[in-house]
Amino acid sequence: MRLLAPTRRRARRGFTLIEVLVALAIFAIAAVVLGAAYVNLMQTHAALRDRDGSEADIAWAREVLLAEPDRAVAERGGDLVLPDGRSAAWRATITPTDVSDLFDVVLEIDAPPPGGAGDLVRVSEPLRLLRPTWSTEAERKERRDRARQRLERERRAM
Repeated sequence: MRLLAPTRRRARRGFTLIEVLVALAIFAIAAVVLGAAYVNLMQTHAALRDRDGSEADIAWAREVLLAEPDRAVAERGGDLVLPDGRSAAWRATITPTDVSDLFDVVLEIDAPPPGGAGDLVRVSEPLRLLRPTWSTEAERKERRDRARQRLERERRAM
């Protein structure tokens, strides 16, 4: 009897070392990317928890300003109690624009940081407000007259 040399290879029953190493490398890259994303998410949550809270404070002062119908009182400002019980001072610098009843306003608030410990934090916010109650009839008339004169000059120039 003659022994026959094997002409065919046996069917593969496992992974080669290269295939296993490639799979581990892909898994390691995915783990690094997901780990970095998780750390970034946790840092963002911590930053949001620890932020100074000035956005909520200025929003509260903005509501007080918008509720004030008298321009002189709005320019003087006043004290307000924030929702968490802290006391803050606000004031507004109001500048009329060339348009009747339209004002450029810089709202400022001085408030202690959340928790009450530390120096006052000053936050300001520019606004453009349409407030008919802040204008007098004489100011409206003056602005309308200036606008009319400007339009007449522009028509003559055409």
